[in-house]
Amino acid sequence: MHIQIPYTPRPLQAELHEELDKHRFAVLNCHRRFGKTILVIMHLIKKALTNDKKNPRYYLIGPTFVSIKRVCWDYLKQYAGCIPGTTFNETELRCDFPNGARITLMSGEDPDRIRGIYADGICVDEVSQMNPKLWHEILRPAISDRKGFAYFISTPAGMSNIFYDLYQYALSDPKWLAYTAKASETNLVDQEELDAAKAQMGESKFLQEFECDWIANVTGSIYGNIIQKLEDNKQISRVAYDPSLLVHTAWDLGYGDNTAIIFFQQVGNQIMVIDFYENNKEGLPHYVQMIKDKDYVYGEHYAPHDIEVTEFSNGKTRREVAYQLGIRFRVLPKLPLEDGIHNLKMVLPKCWFDAETTKPLIAALRHHHRKFNDKMRIFSAKPVKDFSSHACDAARYMAISLSELPRQKLAEQQTAQSEYSIHKEK
Repeated sequence: MHIQIPYTPRPLQAELHEELDKHRFAVLNCHRRFGKTILVIMHLIKKALTNDKKNPRYYLIGPTFVSIKRVCWDYLKQYAGCIPGTTFNETELRCDFPNGARITLMSGEDPDRIRGIYADGICVDEVSQMNPKLWHEILRPAISDRKGFAYFISTPAGMSNIFYDLYQYALSDPKWLAYTAKASETNLVDQEELDAAKAQMGESKFLQEFECDWIANVTGSIYGNIIQKLEDNKQISRVAYDPSLLVHTAWDLGYGDNTAIIFFQQVGNQIMVIDFYENNKEGLPHYVQMIKDKDYVYGEHYAPHDIEVTEFSNGKTRREVAYQLGIRFRVLPKLPLEDGIHNLKMVLPKCWFDAETTKPLIAALRHHHRKFNDKMRIFSAKPVKDFSSHACDAARYMAISLSELPRQKLAEQQTAQSEYSIHKEK
């Protein structure tokens, strides 16, 4: 039987349909009015009709019952209603196809109510508003036995949510699709309308909803735009450890609070940031042991100047204690804070970050910001002291350390003197 559904995807939607067919997992960061909801509904209908397993089950999950019904139910009835023999249950928001397949709209408000289902495919809308438990404890096991797919769609809402975490994971796993569509690049909404929307919404909300900006809600961001460019350039991905190169570390040593350590390798002018570790309320032996437990061949270990401060408890500096434990630190010069920030801004474009192992560091660099003084109408000179501070301090020390790393210089080639003459002795 030939079934024709009145749906003509836009060129970008058609490309995305092809990508979804190639990937079992996808995280779609698409601007408002991109058409992502219709896209996933049509993809679910296609999968439901072409699945030859017994009683295929597909789910489209939204943040609330009201929102998923308002946004998706009419679309599902409009497109699936063209298929002969299809029935709809208004109470359960369920669409049953003649081949036994079913698409159900569900709410993610109470994840435990979904527990126990099996699924051939799942689409989660507005993921940034969802409880992380929904994916990790309930939906992921639900697709395991039938090897179902899972697609996550949303616009950003900062970095403290599961949508950001899933997107960062997708960047690090080639089996996952990480896709971003900005309004300024798709041209689906004309510039006049975008300008009008920006004037009414304000810049931060506009950047979040139309430009898919993760840090739009963070004013005064110091490194956020640079990190976004790195992501656009695919410099946040999978960065493997190269055993043929030494691993250097840059430390921000906390005194009674967090200690942050960055692991990096230098490949020509490029900096490969392969690992990151942060902890608190642990003594120096803990961090030294952690360093030794990793299967890296180390070069230099860099620490700030205050590692030379003598501790009252034992009369020794932390540098001396570390040396006794087997770590020999190189002490970095003391630079003004603004100079260190400038150094890091110059270095970051040359960096490649492993999206999985350095995820906390990437989040810290995105978030690190200065506070705006409403009375003076200026940003403060010093960054706000928060969760991002120690990681970003370690990143500054990494930038400073790059000027300290020994440079490999090619020895000048020695050449033989080829101009000569033979003189006979008299």
